[in-house]
Amino acid sequence: MSSPSARSGPETRGRILDAAEALFVEHGLDATSMRMITAEAGVNLAAVNYHFGSKDSLIHEVFRRRLGELNQSRLAALDRAEQRARANGTQIKPSQVLEAFFTPSLEMATDTVHGGRTFMQLLGRTYTEPNAFVRKFLAEEYAQTLQRFLQALYDSLPGVPREEILWRFHFMMGATSYAIAGTDALQLFAGRFDDEDPAHMLPRLMSFLLGGLRAPLPDFVTGAESAARNAE
Repeated sequence: MSSPSARSGPETRGRILDAAEALFVEHGLDATSMRMITAEAGVNLAAVNYHFGSKDSLIHEVFRRRLGELNQSRLAALDRAEQRARANGTQIKPSQVLEAFFTPSLEMATDTVHGGRTFMQLLGRTYTEPNAFVRKFLAEEYAQTLQRFLQALYDSLPGVPREEILWRFHFMMGATSYAIAGTDALQLFAGRFDDEDPAHMLPRLMSFLLGGLRAPLPDFVTGAESAARNAE
């Protein structure tokens, strides 16, 4: 049995988080047992209980330790973009809003040394696999950050209905999550890609996302707008 000092060390806590993160990516949140986590981390159940108390609390901490850093990076990037726009006497561009939101996550996804890529793969898997407990937690963690970015998009696109902006942001989140989760599904029928460097994903995906944002509005949206104006 490990001593209390061994159980309480920060290295032990970090090892448990790293092990849980990797196993959640490989097996999913529900299928990963505490026994699997303790075996991967090389600790006993008492150590996990000492640091986290329960599996739910452990899941919270796996997400919280990187989400805080990610959202801070996003908000700092948006602050810089808005400050530059004000200094130039202009309105921030929609492309700058998207770059501030998505670039930090894509940069984290290229970090294969400190676990950033593993976490972003877990985040991508979470978006595509329903889990009410985790989604509620993520909604709370993301609330202020998302509100800030959506308002910036609304302000930068005054002629676009807010509902359409929400839909496009939803599509962009989905595309990013799928891309970060990995290319395994596409490779099932397309074969291996010649270029799998994760650093190249950022310019490729940003080009795709910006293209989607700039796409013409659907006919039913523009038609509804014209009818509304004619009725005034």
